[in-house]
Amino acid sequence: MRFPLKTTLKIASHIIKHKVLHTPRFAMVLQLEPLHTCNLACTGCGRVREYSTNINDRMKLEACLDAANQCDAPMVSICGGEPLLYPEIELLVEGLLRQKRIIYICTNGILLRRKLKEYMAAAYTADMDPLIQKLISEKLITQQDSETIRKGNNKPVISPHWSIYWNIHLDGMEKTHDTIVEREGVFREAIAGIRLAKALGFQVATNATVYGQTDMDELEHLLEYLSWIGVDGHTISPGYDYDAAKIDMAKRLGKNPEEFYLSRKQTREKFKDFERWGQKFTLFGTVVYQEFLTGKRDLSCTAWAIPTVTPRGWRSPCYMLADTHYPTYKDLLEKTDWNKYGVTTTTIRDPRCSNCMVHCGFDPSGALGVDSKPGDNWKNFKFNFSPRPLRCKEGANINPFNGVSAGKGHLTETKTNN
Repeated sequence: MRFPLKTTLKIASHIIKHKVLHTPRFAMVLQLEPLHTCNLACTGCGRVREYSTNINDRMKLEACLDAANQCDAPMVSICGGEPLLYPEIELLVEGLLRQKRIIYICTNGILLRRKLKEYMAAAYTADMDPLIQKLISEKLITQQDSETIRKGNNKPVISPHWSIYWNIHLDGMEKTHDTIVEREGVFREAIAGIRLAKALGFQVATNATVYGQTDMDELEHLLEYLSWIGVDGHTISPGYDYDAAKIDMAKRLGKNPEEFYLSRKQTREKFKDFERWGQKFTLFGTVVYQEFLTGKRDLSCTAWAIPTVTPRGWRSPCYMLADTHYPTYKDLLEKTDWNKYGVTTTTIRDPRCSNCMVHCGFDPSGALGVDSKPGDNWKNFKFNFSPRPLRCKEGANINPFNGVSAGKGHLTETKTNN
């Protein structure tokens, strides 16, 4: 199977239950942002600017777990901000596991190895010594790290589990990614974290945003490399010029947003090979969404299926746009005039949404049968239950460390220092 059976059955049963109950709108994935704080300020991300006046606010642990219960989505994506800066991240993951959620911890990877080494210390027995020596030889941990690990600890940690994925942000190979995140060394640290996580038995995914400057051949080569080192799956979505990011692009960087973000026409050109990628790599999402990105069909937005909650409340109407924040999930569903937002197959309801084709607005449409065509259910079933793509042998010959940026991302010209 392309995806773990437990995961597939959990999501399928959730959809079937609400279809039987004729629930008009229900959550598939909760985007849980327990804090706004981040240790990066990536080009294209408006979050740290959008919440700049309350950047240090964070949700209480109890509020996070209550939010998951309110919408009862089978999957929770812990994002932000940088979730590994959340002081109670381990207790949050533990609480969501008790609720039997599928958990994606979306991180830039800077703090990933620190968390993994804490897990190793908590789980340490003498049987781990051969693995520790191997990790030292591969430069994934240091000799000093090994001494700390052998001392053990009693701290709460995040352990491998079938329903937990580390989801690491990678927008390209080294030079491209470090330019996007506006800091040198982030790509190398993220790759080291991925390799260490896989060595310890964790599930690992990556996510990428495609912009006007994205070289799709480079991104495909990166996916080949990631496949070779054992990454379990990928989410890839087009960059969209939502207000907060667009304003930052123009004011802080002095760039024309139209040269950076994608129009619908440009998205379809960039993603013209996406269905082929879907056969070659384990892409998260439906085959219907893949067809939408390539321009083979239109879909209506179902942003209500992936609601977002932050320290300020439930964002309305969606992950990208926040015209208001509501105190409860029920308020979000009932007080948002959903007919004012998004696009359908025939209508642009809100001009701000005209270029949006992002996964959090349209991937649920493919899973829920919105704008369905004959054969869609079979396509999705066949895609999910088809054999998992083999590791890409080409990845063994790819060196993703292709140089570094000048250290200030799009604020300076890119340099290559191999």
